[in-house]
Amino acid sequence: MLDLIIDFFRTTAYFNLTLPNAIMIAIACFLLYLAIKKEYEPLLLVPISFGMLLANIPLAGLMNKGGFLYWIYQGVELDLFPPIIFLGVGAMTDFGPLIAYPKSLLLGAAAQFGVFTTFLGATLLGFNFKEAASIGIIGGADGPTAIFLSSHLAPHLLGAIAVSAYSYMALVPIIQPPIMRALTTKKERMVTMEQLRPVSKTEKIIFPIIVTILACFLVPSASALIGCLMLGNLFRECGVVERLSKTAQNELINIVTIFIGTTVGATASAENFLRWETIKILILGLCAFAVGTAGGVLLGKLMYVLTGGKVNPLIGSAGVSAVPMAARVSQVVAQNEKPGNFILMHAMGPNVAGVLGTAIVAGVLLSLYGG
Repeated sequence: MLDLIIDFFRTTAYFNLTLPNAIMIAIACFLLYLAIKKEYEPLLLVPISFGMLLANIPLAGLMNKGGFLYWIYQGVELDLFPPIIFLGVGAMTDFGPLIAYPKSLLLGAAAQFGVFTTFLGATLLGFNFKEAASIGIIGGADGPTAIFLSSHLAPHLLGAIAVSAYSYMALVPIIQPPIMRALTTKKERMVTMEQLRPVSKTEKIIFPIIVTILACFLVPSASALIGCLMLGNLFRECGVVERLSKTAQNELINIVTIFIGTTVGATASAENFLRWETIKILILGLCAFAVGTAGGVLLGKLMYVLTGGKVNPLIGSAGVSAVPMAARVSQVVAQNEKPGNFILMHAMGPNVAGVLGTAIVAGVLLSLYGG
């Protein structure tokens, strides 16, 4: 009987637990704490960190070929989930602020500076061009786009890149405010912007159609992302497919978020995650995100000067495509300086411009290095 008990104990995860597994489980629990206690984007961080926890239970084998999470992860590897996420994002997003203030496109473009500087940094650290492009796109703070690009250019780095991109998206409220405050003055942060002009229904309906034609003709390789984003937005604005719009905004995107978050987190097993290559990707991803934030804020400062103080530079930080998280952070920082200052809608312009900008940059990189 004792031998049976001993044999059973040897088959348990307790007996087979290693120090690297324990470290990763501790990291997963810390991320769960941030998601639940601090409410740092729990919709992303809870499934990611719980997937990380599951991946580091010895002998569970959930991500092994034939395992439960392995089959779900095929939606990530086969580029099914990212466009579906974009469909839901488009259905939830109001492009009115961007239409009302087209100059915010420049702020979304400036935030892509982090992608290209990190691309150069990654090549200097020994990554090839395809790997460097996949790492650089983390700077756009767009998990689906990072997955889409890396699955084509560097599938062997997909897990580390996806975890990095989604983790930094979830940690926007921690990462961005110090950069925003360091690059702006109190006077700049207190600027109150004029109310945006009303945008007609016709403009909102025509916008996704025109953007699809212009952007997809420019970068056909990004048509899946841009097309689904604009289709979701057309569902929202056309007024004749309310059921489709609600499904894309709720059930569909929620299901795919669970699948993509849990399986992306499950790629962070100890043997895949605790190695120098992954650590370098995490550091480069953080640098990309920081430089992208800084690029948007600095262009915002320039616009503040050129407009005679009418633009609050804080909206530039929303140029990364973590929508609507980055816009909300801009609003929080502005209100901390001046209670009652409402710049959320102005920040949404650069925010949705960042979504488009990151998708276009991904298409450009895929066109250049995807052959």
